[in-house]
Amino acid sequence: MKLTTAGESHGKALVAIVEGLPAHLHIDVEKINVALGLRQSGFGRGGRQKIERDQVEILTGVRNEETLGSPVTLCIYNKDFANWESCMSALACDEEKMQAKRLTKVRPGHADLTGVIKFEQTDARNILERASARETAIRVAAGEVYRQYLLSLGVEIGGYVKEVCGVKDGGMYAFNDLARAKTTELGMLDSEAETKAKERIAQLKKEGDTAGGVVEIRVKGLKSGFGSMMTYAEKLDARLAQGLMSIQAVKGVEIGDGFAVGGVSGKCVHDEIAYDNEKGFYRTTNRAGGIEGGMSNGEEIVLRVAMKPIPTLMKGLQTVEYITKEKTVAASERSDVCAIFALEIIAEAVVAQVLADVVAERLGGDTMAQVAERYRLLP
Repeated sequence: MKLTTAGESHGKALVAIVEGLPAHLHIDVEKINVALGLRQSGFGRGGRQKIERDQVEILTGVRNEETLGSPVTLCIYNKDFANWESCMSALACDEEKMQAKRLTKVRPGHADLTGVIKFEQTDARNILERASARETAIRVAAGEVYRQYLLSLGVEIGGYVKEVCGVKDGGMYAFNDLARAKTTELGMLDSEAETKAKERIAQLKKEGDTAGGVVEIRVKGLKSGFGSMMTYAEKLDARLAQGLMSIQAVKGVEIGDGFAVGGVSGKCVHDEIAYDNEKGFYRTTNRAGGIEGGMSNGEEIVLRVAMKPIPTLMKGLQTVEYITKEKTVAASERSDVCAIFALEIIAEAVVAQVLADVVAERLGGDTMAQVAERYRLLP
C-alpha cells in the first residue's frame, strides 16, 4: 500500500491518495468523520478548530461504499481558505495581501528557518503552510480507511494520553478500557490526573506558554510474523517508529518497556515463553511490547509517543528577522496551547497505516475475501 498526502494549511484543500487497497472493502464515511472530529477536540485546542469542521469527501476509488481496487482519493476542504484565497490561491495573488501575510520572523522549533534556506524562499509561509500539523487531518482520514481494513481481520487499535507536561496517568489499563479515553476532555483515563493536567494547561495559557505530553497506543489481534528480521527495512518496530516520528512535533518513540530497559538486568526485561493447547505459544509478560526481532509476536503491541510543547508561543521566543538579520521576537500564528488529545488520534491513524501496509505485503490479495482467508489460515 502507499499513501500520498498534499495540501497547505490555508490552501483550498488537503488531499490523500491511498493505493493498494483490495476490492470490496466496506468504507464507512461516518467513522472517518468521527475520527476527524476527535482530532479537532481536546482541552487546550485553539481558534482554528472553531473555523474548520472537517468532513471527508471521497473523490475516487469507492462505489456504493465499497473499494474498487483502484486508488482511493480523499479530500478535506479548508473552510478558512475563503479568508486566505487572495494570498494563497494557485492563481495570481494580491501582492498587498501576500505582503501582509508574509512571515520573516522565523519561529524557533518550526521548519521556518531551515526551510527558507533549503528551498531558497524569502517568505516562511511557503514553508510553514506545508509543515503545519494541519496536514495530519488528511492522515487521520486515510488512517481510518486503513483501520477499517485491519478491523475486517480482527485487528484493533486503541490508546490514551499518558502524560501532559509532567502530569502523569500512572494507571494500568486493559485494552477494553482504552475506548473510554475518547469520551474525556483530554484523553486521560485517570480523572484526577486529567483534572490536574487541565489546570496545568490553563495556567500555561495565561502565561502564553504551551504543553506537550506522551500518548500510549496499543494494538490487539495482530498475529505473529508481521515484519521481518531479514533486512533492516522490513523490521516492524523500525517501520512503526519511522511512521510515528513523521508526525509533526513528535520527538520520541518507545516500544514496550522502551528506555527503561537500559536501567535493569536481562531477567527484568525479556519475556519468558510458554505453551498452551488452546493459546499455542505465548509470552508470560509483554515487556517487549509485542515485537521481537523486528516481527510481531502475537502479543499486544505497545507504543508510546512523546510530543514536544507546541513551538508557536503567544509570548514569542527570541529569534532573528530573516531578511534584515536583526534580533526580534518570533511571529505568533494562531495556535493551540496543547494538542495532546489530537496526537493520540493521529498516532492511531499512523499505526493503522503502517500495519495495513505490512499486512498487505505479507498477504497480498485482490479482494478482501482473499485477504481475510489468507489471514485466517496463518498460525
